[in-house]
Amino acid sequence: MISSRTLPSVICGTLHSVDQYLNIKLTDISVTDPEKYPHMLSVKNCFIRGSVVHYVQLPADEVDTQLLQDAARKEALQQKQ
Repeated sequence: MISSRTLPSVICGTLHSVDQYLNIKLTDISVTDPEKYPHMLSVKNCFIRGSVVHYVQLPADEVDTQLLQDAARKEALQQKQ
């Protein structure tokens, strides 16, 4: 779930990618208030500029914390070298 200043209320979807500027690509999106934003019903994928995002909420059971910890360790080791 993503909330933004310029986006319709809240957008939910599958996180496809995030770049170094925190720009976000979502697939299979849906809007929480389709009556207010009917034009968004036909949109299936979107790119969201990182500077307009208020917050991102990820379901806890969908986050692989072990993978994140391993990646953080590898990056820390590379920075030491």
